Amino acid sequence: MSVKKGKLHMIAKKAAVAMYNSIFNLTKTSDNLIVFDCSDSTNYTGSPKAIYEYMVRIGLDMKYDIVWLFRAGKRPDYIPGRHRVVTVGGPEYMYVMSTAKVWVFDARNPQFLRKRDDQYYIQTWHGTPLKKLALDLDNPIAVPSGKDLETYKKDFYENTRIWDYLVAQNDFSANIFRSCFAFDKEMLMTGYPRNDILFERNNPDAILHIKEKLHIPTDKKILLYAPTYRDDEYDSKGNQTFTPKLDFKKLREAVGEDTVVLVKYHYFIANHIDWSGYEGFVYPFEGNADINELYLIADRMITDYSSVMFDYSLLHRPMYYYCYDLDAYRDAMRGFYFDFLEEAPGPISLTTEDLIRDLQMPEEEFKKQYGEKEKAFYKKFHGYDDGHASEKIVNLIKELMNK
Repeated sequence: MSVKKGKLHMIAKKAAVAMYNSIFNLTKTSDNLIVFDCSDSTNYTGSPKAIYEYMVRIGLDMKYDIVWLFRAGKRPDYIPGRHRVVTVGGPEYMYVMSTAKVWVFDARNPQFLRKRDDQYYIQTWHGTPLKKLALDLDNPIAVPSGKDLETYKKDFYENTRIWDYLVAQNDFSANIFRSCFAFDKEMLMTGYPRNDILFERNNPDAILHIKEKLHIPTDKKILLYAPTYRDDEYDSKGNQTFTPKLDFKKLREAVGEDTVVLVKYHYFIANHIDWSGYEGFVYPFEGNADINELYLIADRMITDYSSVMFDYSLLHRPMYYYCYDLDAYRDAMRGFYFDFLEEAPGPISLTTEDLIRDLQMPEEEFKKQYGEKEKAFYKKFHGYDDGHASEKIVNLIKELMNK
């Protein structure tokens, strides 16, 4: 960022803080307003979406004034139910945040936001962690571009001070979150609302409907590739990028004509991959696609260090780990919270050739090698998921709205 742009950014930031503080001081909390935000105001997906759509199903969108927040240009084409969409950054956004009775976010909020004692913040977060997070980070390379590690941790700590509730998928996550977020308020042991769909719609009719809606062939096997981002890959503007190391030409030759690959990258990733020549084989999905629908239609999944492994494991389907940079990622970049090599419920490969070999492993051999690990993984990471997380959190929201 140039010096001139940096100064303009600081001026804009100070103006936003001043505007918010002014509106905050002149308003009071509304007893009827709820605000939802997903993926830093860039998507309509995840647990906030699941919670909201449960509210719509039981008619609460007709009772409450519900607002969804989006950055300019990020508003989705369709959101069901009665709601308002507010663009982040302007006076209406400031007013909504300063008056909403309940906030439902799945990522951090802007640093300048204050909250009154009679406003309530439900932080759903967005995954069980394998890789170290927040205050547990000890490597500056994992810090977003433009910040040093000490400032990053300070900002993160201050951010979590206004969280009132934090959703956990399992005891493992709850313990990690207490540490990495320095969170000492109420942990909601509900599992992730976004995963309710994996219980509700894991049946042939629903799966067929999703395939048809997404224009995915209904007569082919489906392989999902869902890697995480890399902390050291970003462009000159500080946006995360990703260069796939998987050789899709070799993959296509190996899996044959009866298989298609769905590709879903992390929502942080800003660059667009050129899939020319892979039409009919690779089906790419942008960050705003609901990955839970992709889980349901995928027969198998390839990932790496992403938290998608914990959600997809609810389906008891084969997972494969393409970790071409395992040593660097584990030892030099992020670090892990558990022994990934020992506990992963599927084969870990370092090259495309190894991955292809693993994908070609007979089903019985796969079960023989990884069946017990899969059971242990499920037991450790799915203590709370039961298909009713949205209902439980909506019940909490109703209680808070009546306070």
